[in-house]
Amino acid sequence: MIFGTGTDVIEIRRIENSIARSDAFVNKIFTEAEQTYCKAQKAGIFQSYAARYAAKEAVFKALGTGYRYGMAFREIEVKNDKLGKPEVVVYGKVKAFVQEQEITQIHLSLSHVKEMALAFVVMEK
Repeated sequence: MIFGTGTDVIEIRRIENSIARSDAFVNKIFTEAEQTYCKAQKAGIFQSYAARYAAKEAVFKALGTGYRYGMAFREIEVKNDKLGKPEVVVYGKVKAFVQEQEITQIHLSLSHVKEMALAFVVMEK
């Protein structure tokens, strides 16, 4: 059964500008593993950050919570499996809420082009 869906689209330039202004933005939003992954994407560093930011927004939308209840962006992590498929891993208060709602699967699709990044999330119970 579908618990929720969420989607987000973001301009890559917006993320690039936020990163250029301060390291605090990157450290507040992205886990160390995500930062390592994005920095390794030489030509697509900002596309990678933007897609992961969109994924986190889409997760909050699918949960139906927004940023309430003390949940944080860093409690949502986007990893890639062996074939490169993106996956969502949750921690902390986000994980507790996911468990409380009996969500068993979080599906994620990411896409980006030169100027935009998009994420789509489907959660199942």
